[in-house]
Amino acid sequence: MTKPTFFDRLRILASELILGTLIALLSVLTALSGYQSSMADSDQTKYNVQGQQMLTDANAEYLTANQLIVYDYTLYDGYYTADTQEKSDYYEENFSDELQAAIGADAEDPFSDAYYDAVYLDANDLFDQADDLFQLAEDFNERGDALQLVMLFMALGLAFSAWASLLKEESNLRILFAIFSIAMLVLGLVLYFGVPTVVV
Repeated sequence: MTKPTFFDRLRILASELILGTLIALLSVLTALSGYQSSMADSDQTKYNVQGQQMLTDANAEYLTANQLIVYDYTLYDGYYTADTQEKSDYYEENFSDELQAAIGADAEDPFSDAYYDAVYLDANDLFDQADDLFQLAEDFNERGDALQLVMLFMALGLAFSAWASLLKEESNLRILFAIFSIAMLVLGLVLYFGVPTVVV
C-alpha cells in the first residue's frame, strides 16, 4: 500500500464543496469590503467638504473680529480724548459688548487677553469645529484604506479558489491554490476585524 503524500492528506481542501464554499464566501466578503470602502471614501469627501466650509466661515468670522477690534480701538481713542461728557457717552454707547464687559472687569486695561478671547470666541469655535471635521475625514480615509487592503486579499483568495476549481482533482496545484485561497481568507478576515471604526 502506497503511503499517502503531504498533498494527498490535504486533498480534502481542494474538494468541490470546499472550493465552492470558498468562492461564495470570498465573493461576498470582497463585495462587502469594497462597498464599505466606497462608503468610507464617500464619508471622507463629505467631511472634507464640510470642513472646508467651516474653515471658510471661521476665516470670515476671524476677519469680522479683527474689524471689531479696530472699531473698538477707534471708539476707545475717541472716548479717551473726548472733551465733553456728551461725546464721551456717545463713544461709550457704541463700544462692543466685549469691550464694555472688559472695561467692567478691568478699567485700566480693557484690551486684555480676556477681551481678545471674547472677540475671537466664535472664530476659534469655528476653527475647532473645522479641525474636528478634517479629523473625521482623515479617520474615514484610514478606514477606507484598510478596507481596500481587505478587499485586495479577498480578491486574491477568490482568484486562487477560482483557478483551483478549474484544475483537475488530482492536480497538486489545485491543492496549493486552495491552500493559498484559505490563507487569503484568514488574512483578510484578520485585517477586516482590525479595520478602525469611526465614531461620528
